[in-house]
Amino acid sequence: MASNKIHLHIENTRKKASIYHITQERWDAACKHHRGLAGRLHVTIGWDGDILEDALKTADILVGVPARRDSLAGRAPRLRWIHSTSAGVDGFLPFDWLPPGVVFTNNRGAHGVKAEQYMRMAYTMLHTRMPQIIANQRARRWEQLFSPSIVGRTALVIGLGDLGGAAARAAKQLGLKVIGVRRTVRKSRWADAVHPYSRLDKLLPKADFVVLAAPLTAETRNLLGRERLRLMKQTAGLINISRAPVADYAALAGKLRRGELAGAILDVVDPEPLPAGSPLWDAPNLVITPHISCDDGEHYVGISLDLWFENLGRFLQNKPLRQRVDPRRGY
Repeated sequence: MASNKIHLHIENTRKKASIYHITQERWDAACKHHRGLAGRLHVTIGWDGDILEDALKTADILVGVPARRDSLAGRAPRLRWIHSTSAGVDGFLPFDWLPPGVVFTNNRGAHGVKAEQYMRMAYTMLHTRMPQIIANQRARRWEQLFSPSIVGRTALVIGLGDLGGAAARAAKQLGLKVIGVRRTVRKSRWADAVHPYSRLDKLLPKADFVVLAAPLTAETRNLLGRERLRLMKQTAGLINISRAPVADYAALAGKLRRGELAGAILDVVDPEPLPAGSPLWDAPNLVITPHISCDDGEHYVGISLDLWFENLGRFLQNKPLRQRVDPRRGY
C-alpha cells in the first residue's frame, strides 16, 4: 500500500439483505462519481471477518461495524473513523468498545426519500381503512367502508430526524396538521408545532395518526407503553418506522383485538424475522411490513456511498464529520 494513501476497509455481512452489500462492482460505480476522492484511498473489501484482522492492522477508516468489537484499539491502532451503513445504532450500544479519538458516523440522510413515499402510503392506508378492507377480501365479505377526506387530520410525529422529517413532509403533502415531538425542542419546517417528550401525554389524545420515528435509546425504550396507548383515540392509527421496543406491542395487539384502536402499520418488530407463532400475525387491522420502509431497493449502496464520500472530503480537510453519533446519547 502506498504510504500516502488512506486505508479504507469495507466490512460486509452476508446475512444482511443483498441491497446493503458493498460489492466491488458497486464500489467501482460509486468511485466514478468521486474520482478525486477515490484516488486518495487504498481499499479492501471483506466478508464476515475473512480478512478483517489483517485489514485492521493498517486501516484508517472502517465502513461497516464488525461483529467482534473488543480490544479494537489494539487491533486497529491507526483507526480514526468508523461508519455504519445503517441509521439505527442501538445494536452497537453501549459504545464502551469505541476507541478514544475514533469518530463514529451513521447513515442518516440515506433514507428520507423512500421513507417519505412509504409514509404517504401508510397514512392513506390507515385513513381509508385498508387493513379491514384486505381482511374482508380474504374473508370473501363485501362491506362498503367509506372514509372522509384525510385533509385536516392530525399526525403526531415522535422524532424529527431523517425518518421523522420524512413522515412530517408526507403528512403535509396530504394536508395533515403535524405536531412534532423531539428531545430538543427546535422549530421544524414541516411541523406546525414542536414539543418535548414531557408533553406526550397531553398530545396523544389529539392525534389521528401517531408515528414513531425516534431512535431507540434508554429514554425512548417503551416510550409508547400500555398507559400511553390508552391515551390514543379509538379512531387513531399507529405507524412505527423506528424500532419495535419503542412501543409495547403486546398492549398494542390487545387494543386492536378489542377494537380500541382503528389500525396500525409496523415496519419494525422484535425479533426480526418475526416468528411464525407471534400473535402479531393475526392481530386485526394490523399491517406488518418486513423492515423495508426506508431503504431504496435498487440504489441504497449508491446513495449511501455518495453521502460517505461527501464526509470523506470533510475528513481529508480536517473538518467535523456530518452524521456523527454521540456515544453518550446513543444517536
